[in-house]
Amino acid sequence: MPDSAATAPGLRLFDLLEILVREARPLSLAEAVAASGWPKPSVHRQLAQLESAGLLAREPDGRRYALAPRTRRLAEDVLAACTQQGVRHAVLRQLVTDIGESCNFTALSGAEVVYLDRIESAFPLQLNLRPGTRVPLHCSASGKLILAHLPAAQRRSLLEGLPLARHTAATLTGRAALEEELARIRRQGWAVDAEEFVEGLVCVAVPVRAGPARPVRCAVALQAPVARMALAQALEQLPRLHEAARALARTLD
Repeated sequence: MPDSAATAPGLRLFDLLEILVREARPLSLAEAVAASGWPKPSVHRQLAQLESAGLLAREPDGRRYALAPRTRRLAEDVLAACTQQGVRHAVLRQLVTDIGESCNFTALSGAEVVYLDRIESAFPLQLNLRPGTRVPLHCSASGKLILAHLPAAQRRSLLEGLPLARHTAATLTGRAALEEELARIRRQGWAVDAEEFVEGLVCVAVPVRAGPARPVRCAVALQAPVARMALAQALEQLPRLHEAARALARTLD
């Protein structure tokens, strides 16, 4: 843990933000003190400063602090800036060249999936989803994949507050059916969107994991109109998707 006595005040605030990100859940003042090891008055003052800056927000119970939209947008912008140029973008571009269909690199952001990077196919029929686009967790391949690999308590918390809105006739809108699907995804290691988000569009996603014991926070996926690539054909690309996922994972270290 950083030595708060030897750290500039502004950096201490950053250290506290890092703690909340690492804990991956809202923290009370007492929990933040325990996690940081810093004096309670200092932590209380820092939490108040972060809240007033719009970087943290109180939970409805008024006791716990969570990352605010401003912090999540900052994280997404930083990641997106990294992916637009450099290795990740090159890996994704090569994947699209090899497969011939649109591919994207996504991450969990709050209760949605955010596109960190995306490259469209060369075909005229496209679904233009730019980096920064958000899609639902329960009916996107990447969303279901990430949901399936969340710690059980975090997954339950998300699902309890998640509206399972119907987007197509194939959308899973029942909690039991979705849980069954997530269990299958954990067993097989990949996820599909069988026209669940957009009618006529299929998607296959695999995890991008920084290490064997690290949580799944990102995914790489291919997306194609079913008129050009049936779901069975998309699943044939799993080896190539896993290869790209390993290359992308090396950029997360």
